[in-house]
Amino acid sequence: MIQFILAQATTGDDSAWMSQLLLFGGIILVFYFFMIRPQQKKQKDQKKFIAEIKKGDSVVTIGGLHGKVYQVEEDKIILEVDKGTKMIFEKSAVSLEQSKKLQEK
Repeated sequence: MIQFILAQATTGDDSAWMSQLLLFGGIILVFYFFMIRPQQKKQKDQKKFIAEIKKGDSVVTIGGLHGKVYQVEEDKIILEVDKGTKMIFEKSAVSLEQSKKLQEK
């Protein structure tokens, strides 16, 4: 009896496997185009923005501090937050989204 059940399970229809494979492939495509690809694009834009920061740009840090770039070093920037008040930040601490909002105003 057990051999009969196993024999029926192994002689399944090939189209069922194909439909499951297509469904799984479709799920992978949805994840890629709606989750992975936009995140990669966002990271690429952030890196480009950080590389193009120059003296005189108005930026906002991820902590919400507004300032004007006073000096750019290799991996750090010096922000002038008030006349005569300068602070040192890592370049990675600059927020692309908030800086764009600031520049639009």
